[in-house]
Amino acid sequence: MKRLFGLAALLLGCTTVAQAQWVAPTLSPARAIALTNDKSDLSAGPTEAASASGPSFGPLLSLEQLFPTMAVPFATPAIPAAPTSLALTPEPADPAASSPAPKFVFGGRDDYRWQLALGFDWIRFRSSIFDASAVGFRTSVTYYTNSWFGLEGSVSAAYAPTIFQNEHVKLALYGGGPKIAWRQRQWEPWLHAIVGGAHEQPQTAAGSRNAFGTEIGGGADYRFNPRFSGRLQADYVYTRFWSQSQNSFELSAGLVIHF
Repeated sequence: MKRLFGLAALLLGCTTVAQAQWVAPTLSPARAIALTNDKSDLSAGPTEAASASGPSFGPLLSLEQLFPTMAVPFATPAIPAAPTSLALTPEPADPAASSPAPKFVFGGRDDYRWQLALGFDWIRFRSSIFDASAVGFRTSVTYYTNSWFGLEGSVSAAYAPTIFQNEHVKLALYGGGPKIAWRQRQWEPWLHAIVGGAHEQPQTAAGSRNAFGTEIGGGADYRFNPRFSGRLQADYVYTRFWSQSQNSFELSAGLVIHF
């Protein structure tokens, strides 16, 4: 009897060692479930199951066979990107309140629309009755409508030595017209055309002391600062005294005030 129990223990130990060395094949979850159902078929009796599988201990099951749901891979849900303020384009901030713009900003400098010129004048008057070199003053006002075009009005008055029985020569030119300028940072060359009238004294036997007159010429201003410039100017002067034509010449120099 003791030999029978010893032999049974030896067979049991060999079977256990053989089962421990056997590596269970890797099966898919569906195949593992099918095999498990086949092994655990309840329709077979205890004797038939034992005779089909040999010893009562079945093969070791892998983790896939024991826990089929754990072996099934699952997809990790994508985490939606949370919107952040960095993904938005920042709106530009409101500009700070700036100082009031100048009255006039054109060309290569910040300038004003108005110019007032004051200066000395010299007129060389020539006619069939008398000639005179008169010295006096000249003033003009210009309003610029854009960076290069302006409207000008001017008056010139000059005096010469006595002629004709102690009578002084007096000449006056006045009128208005367009002015074209190239307004740069310092230099401002320009051209103008003045249409108006002329007045002379003394009275002569030839006729009236008033006549039609024009001035065509130009000059250049040099900018000292935003408010003041120096000016040089030259003009051709045409007058129509005593039903005759007079061709004269005028030079002037002075100061220009910007406002």
